[in-house]
Amino acid sequence: MCVLVTVVPDLDALLRTQDGLIHHGQLADVGITRAALRWRLGSGRWREVLPGVYLSVNGTPTPRQQVLAACLYAGRQAQLTGVAALRLHGLRHLPSDPWIRLLVPHSRHVPPADPVRVHRTRRMDAYAQPVGFAEVCCVARAVADAARWCPTPRAVRALVAEAVQRRLATMDHLRRELDEGPRAGGALLRRALTEVTAGALPAPEAELREILSRSVVLPAISWNALLVGLADGQPLPTPDGWIDETGVALEVDSRECHLTPADWERTMHRHNRLAEYGALVLHFPPSRIRLDPHGVVQVVERVYLERLRSRARAAIRALAP
Repeated sequence: MCVLVTVVPDLDALLRTQDGLIHHGQLADVGITRAALRWRLGSGRWREVLPGVYLSVNGTPTPRQQVLAACLYAGRQAQLTGVAALRLHGLRHLPSDPWIRLLVPHSRHVPPADPVRVHRTRRMDAYAQPVGFAEVCCVARAVADAARWCPTPRAVRALVAEAVQRRLATMDHLRRELDEGPRAGGALLRRALTEVTAGALPAPEAELREILSRSVVLPAISWNALLVGLADGQPLPTPDGWIDETGVALEVDSRECHLTPADWERTMHRHNRLAEYGALVLHFPPSRIRLDPHGVVQVVERVYLERLRSRARAAIRALAP
């Protein structure tokens, strides 16, 4: 006798992938009927942590599970932003915010459900990337959003300063977020950007700018330029300096920028991404910039001229400031 077997996605595998969480819209796909759901909830084996989002283990959700539950609740196209996003990016000096905040397209409406706040926007973050289990706004967008919801000037300044000093966001990108975002709540961010600009440009980068500006060989250098792939428009990491004519990136690398193994890996990933698109990345430690400025200028000039002679180009374009 032939037995017809219906294959459904594996419930246990899905729960492992989602840290023990499942959305109501996923139940049918894994063979959970309404009756089975009622039994699991009634017996205490499962609990509803947000409307339509269920936790399949006992106990209080962990912070990670709370964030994932919020993402499942907000649904498709949602982007995690604000303090919750910055925590995933590894920032340490974060303002207090009791809410897990997400962005959704303006055409969608998702009602608030503590501790989740879903913000409708016509300007989703084009630089958002998957980080683990969530679609997460880039650091600049998350900083700008967090600053708009923070009432404390000192906390906003500390947040902006950390993001810039750890090279997780550039001043130009933060200013763009300020200018293109909603005006409401932007006063403290504008003030913080002014204060950080006045005193937070790292000395080695300032020295590099100054010594290269004296060169009669080099063209104009774009500092902290926003770069995208020429063919695919993919957002790329922002180097300290960029010579667009020959695709040469300039980076000031110091031990202070690599406080943890994660910082080092993030730097290597940035450099490799630029290399994938044909850029040549030059690295200068602060000690060399300070002790051998003439040698640094010679290296940049020599590389620039060689790339010019060989007609080397990168498949990258810089966005207009």
